Amino acid sequence: MNRYPRDMHGYGQTPPDPEWPGGAKIAVQFVVNYEEGGETCVLHGDAASEAFLSEIVGAAAWQGQRHWNMESIYEYGARAGFWRLHRLFTQAGIPVTVYGVATALARSPAQVRAMQQADWEIASHGLKWIEYRDYSPDEEKHHMEEAIRIHREVTGERPHGWYTGRCSVNTVDLAAQEGGFAYVADSYADDLPYWHHYDGHDQLIVPYTLDANDMRFATAQGFNCGDQFFAYLRDTFDALYEEGEQGQPKMMSVGLHCRLAGRPGRIMALRRFIDHAQSKADVWFARRIDIADHWRARFPPPHRTRPSRLDKAAFIEAFGGIFEHSPFIAERAFNGELGPANDTATGLHAALVRQFRAASHDERMGVLKAHPDLAGKLAAAKRLTADSSAEQASAGLDALTDEERATFEKLNAAYTGKFGFPFIIAVRDHDKASILAAFQSRLDNSAEQEFAEACRQVERIAELRLMAIFDDD
Repeated sequence: MNRYPRDMHGYGQTPPDPEWPGGAKIAVQFVVNYEEGGETCVLHGDAASEAFLSEIVGAAAWQGQRHWNMESIYEYGARAGFWRLHRLFTQAGIPVTVYGVATALARSPAQVRAMQQADWEIASHGLKWIEYRDYSPDEEKHHMEEAIRIHREVTGERPHGWYTGRCSVNTVDLAAQEGGFAYVADSYADDLPYWHHYDGHDQLIVPYTLDANDMRFATAQGFNCGDQFFAYLRDTFDALYEEGEQGQPKMMSVGLHCRLAGRPGRIMALRRFIDHAQSKADVWFARRIDIADHWRARFPPPHRTRPSRLDKAAFIEAFGGIFEHSPFIAERAFNGELGPANDTATGLHAALVRQFRAASHDERMGVLKAHPDLAGKLAAAKRLTADSSAEQASAGLDALTDEERATFEKLNAAYTGKFGFPFIIAVRDHDKASILAAFQSRLDNSAEQEFAEACRQVERIAELRLMAIFDDD
């Protein structure tokens, strides 16, 4: 069984209205990453110095040595940058979420007290601010447990939000298994929260951002000055605000670091953005935990049938009749690559249609011949499948006059005699008159033209049948 785990569909073309409090057109969420004192450093038992996200762009790790300049840059974030950000947000009356590295928080008691006095949410940013891609699941789980333990000791309660940042492919699943997080932020996949399902656990994801993020001051492709940062934040806000005005409100995350945005040459850009956002009506400034609580109350985890998670027998039982009397289409689709994007009418239709189109000419001819005549003998004898019976009834073909029935019998005989298979049309797209018009018109097609048209109609019938099963696509 080949199952593709990534979800490329998400909410699709029409995302849900999050119904933000007060009818807000946008939720704006600021994160202050508190990593200072938790970065890679030989003093912290690491093999080398830090080399990521500092004023030293392109820095290399010094193996077995302390990097004085790097350490002092991080110290600036704790000693000066944090307090500059703290003043800005408390004076503006804007709530903040802190991603706090547990060991960094433990080394900064005054900053932790200030966070708590300002009623900032302190989420966990892991045990240490290090790369977890090469950690085993057990090793990473141990670090997560240690982070929770230290966080509780330092702040007085366990963290309710989690963001590793430099995570592994196992991070979100480990957090879901831990079971105590109101949300996990290790995703950049959407502008709205969404549910992640793993091993019987429903984990809310509140996605984060790497673009509206001051980290780009410290990357090769990034912001060179505060004006660029402000312009990017403003344009992001304006685009999302406009979508909110059009009935599709979203969430905007802004990522900050004490040693980066806390610098005097950058703080004014952040201040200008705050002024811009506060000048607009219907803006909800929230902590991430507030967004998580709001989402959970209005959008609990969905527990609907997901085709990609069915076993083979259940899948064929459910979808083997989508192509008339041709369960081999569903069987082949099951054996192919299925994933979350196929758990919708559109997605499952695509998977089934691929197998129909990949089938041999004789196999597709067999699918065409499996369809009944319109208003034919099987219909009269009430021997149609439930789907075919309902479809023909939708166009009134179950209630024909004697004259109409004779016309259909004549057309059926002429069509089958010429092409060798029944006339097929997606009757739910038509009424009786347009069906008869198509019938007469298509009799003039060549065998090749009509085979192609009949196959298109089979695909459309399958789509309509799936749309009747699924609430949305």
